[in-house]
Amino acid sequence: MTALPPWRPLLRGAREREGRSPAARWLQLATVAPDGTPRVRTLVFRGWADGAALDLFTDGRSAKPAELRQQPAVELCWLLPKARCQFRLRGDVLTLPTDLEWDERLRHWQGLTPAGRALWGWPEPGAAFDASGGFPSELADGTPLPEHFQLLRIELAQVELLELRDHPHQRRRWRRDDGWTEERLNP
Repeated sequence: MTALPPWRPLLRGAREREGRSPAARWLQLATVAPDGTPRVRTLVFRGWADGAALDLFTDGRSAKPAELRQQPAVELCWLLPKARCQFRLRGDVLTLPTDLEWDERLRHWQGLTPAGRALWGWPEPGAAFDASGGFPSELADGTPLPEHFQLLRIELAQVELLELRDHPHQRRRWRRDDGWTEERLNP
């Protein structure tokens, strides 16, 4: 097993300080739209694929997948208010081999609760609202994997940590191409 990058225990500790708050799993994903303008959305952290690759989900009918095919480089911002820190994660959305992608999507789908799967039973995101479109609160176990349930696996290349507790604030950076060696930065 590969050793964890040195920033991973720091992120885990910061998330633990958030307690059971749902915000401990929320992070913001920045992408670039086809017209070159920025887009930011909040997504839910779904787990680590390995030491420096994380999994997120998206609806394939939304704009994100097309944006990411055009420009797979992303930045994530994970603000953990109780820990008073912010992690900035840069990387690329990976294109997985078809069989692996299917297996990973299915594994994640089966791991969701019925309420967690419900969003993928809703009408197309961003389309005109239609109350008769149906917004289920649950999708039962055994519900087939929808094609629009998409996995975003992001391989990280750089991580910055800004700690907002002390004066002055503390800022550190780790880069994969430097073997995740810690570098201190001005805040």
